[in-house]
Amino acid sequence: MNRSPLAAPRFLAIALILSILPTLVVGAARADDAKHPNIVFILADDMGWNQPGFNGGDSELTPHLDSLASQSVRLTQFYSHSVCAPTRGALLTGRYAFRNWMDWRSEDFGKPSYLKKLGLTLAHNDRGEPTRRIHALDTNERTVAEALQEAGYFTGIVGKWHCGEWLDEHLPMAQGFNHQYGHYAWGVDYYTKTIEHNAPARFAVYDWHRNQQPIQEEGYTTDLIAAEAQRVIASQSADKPFFLYVPFNAVHGPLNDPPRYTDKLDVRQAMLKCLDDAVGKIVAAVDQSDFAQNTLVVFANDNGPVLEEMSKPYRGTKNTTFEGGVRVPCLVRWPGHGDAGSSNDGMMFIADWYTTCVALAGGSHEQPLPVDGLDMTGMLFGGEPSPRDEIIFEVTGSVRLPTIRSGDWKLMGDVLYNIKTDPYETTDVADQHPQVVRRLADRLAEVGRQRPPLGDKPLLMDPPLPYIYGQKESLAPPAWLKQAVDAVRAKQPQQWAPGETPWPQAPVGANAAKQ
Repeated sequence: MNRSPLAAPRFLAIALILSILPTLVVGAARADDAKHPNIVFILADDMGWNQPGFNGGDSELTPHLDSLASQSVRLTQFYSHSVCAPTRGALLTGRYAFRNWMDWRSEDFGKPSYLKKLGLTLAHNDRGEPTRRIHALDTNERTVAEALQEAGYFTGIVGKWHCGEWLDEHLPMAQGFNHQYGHYAWGVDYYTKTIEHNAPARFAVYDWHRNQQPIQEEGYTTDLIAAEAQRVIASQSADKPFFLYVPFNAVHGPLNDPPRYTDKLDVRQAMLKCLDDAVGKIVAAVDQSDFAQNTLVVFANDNGPVLEEMSKPYRGTKNTTFEGGVRVPCLVRWPGHGDAGSSNDGMMFIADWYTTCVALAGGSHEQPLPVDGLDMTGMLFGGEPSPRDEIIFEVTGSVRLPTIRSGDWKLMGDVLYNIKTDPYETTDVADQHPQVVRRLADRLAEVGRQRPPLGDKPLLMDPPLPYIYGQKESLAPPAWLKQAVDAVRAKQPQQWAPGETPWPQAPVGANAAKQ
């Protein structure tokens, strides 16, 4: 076919454009994929399975959570460890709590009944005063905050840490967080911002900080945490992704009446409604800052409740490995990824969020310590089955019963349940399936041998009763803080009967945590 001299260059140009068009399209897709999502991870504390309306609770108490559920994928087989600190350690590191002894809480190392189970005795300082042995998340661990920092994320924690409260290297800003707000230890008073005891000391310690400096604030901690989270979200830029971890102390004790609702509700209901308000404010902050389309919002809970009536229909409570202690609510919202208002029955464990967040952030999975967390992006956002078939809840050396979930089976001590046919754990079938018991017991023993040595824990908290947590912060506490703490201590019991303590004793057996 004949072409004019001018037609040839035009033809070649068109051909060139057509030849590179697929590359341009693929490149654009990859550029879009490279826009990694912001991650807002909200963690409730001690909430029961059936407390939110989306799991059968009173919808008038949780309208914001129910609204979030309608926009989310609801996970029906999401599991945690059965106590606060182990769950937090697993989330932060992607590793089972026994691997770094986070199945033992820092405060346990000041309680004689817990120490006895470890073969340790109560420590005394050079002056002969009983004090706490220092225990915290190992600084050799790589946290999800550190992994996301490496991937270019701003990282913040607003709320409860519970992975170490004394040495600088054990506090959040040495573990990958750019911003810190809230409390370090197990359960702060919602008004006074004090922890009621520093076992073995029986008196209160102040525990409220911003960027690891004491702060004086009026208000209810649930509301204050929500307000800080709103400020952090509003200060973010679309040019830099962010990871905001919001571990509330609600609805954990002490049972402090909130500043509203108690005229119509009992204290537990009112605390739950305040938590619901707070979650609503955080989600609204994401939406109002135009981050919604590229922000993964997760709402989960750290362990079961203290009352079994809040676990129903499941059996058990916090501090047990019955389903009521370890199966917890979880909502996952990322617009355009997953079917809003749907549920997913795939098995997932709290440690999986570590690996999943690193994957979503485009971070590196290379690290010295192996992880137990699995990448759940396919299950959550790709319609794939869960890659998880096993969860190790506890092994020998924990204060709770060694427990494993493997497929449909769950071995808890020497008791066996089929979770698929008996999710409410009414019938022990160990005698009917001795080969399953043997297999799972062998697996627990195999994994348990991977627990590292504890050592003798020689570092001590000194003074045994500081005014504030954080060794450096305790060196020169401000006058207002000392005055506030002295006022709280003056109202506490000054004497205790022999054998009585303000803290519970170490649990014994499967049902030890019922309160």
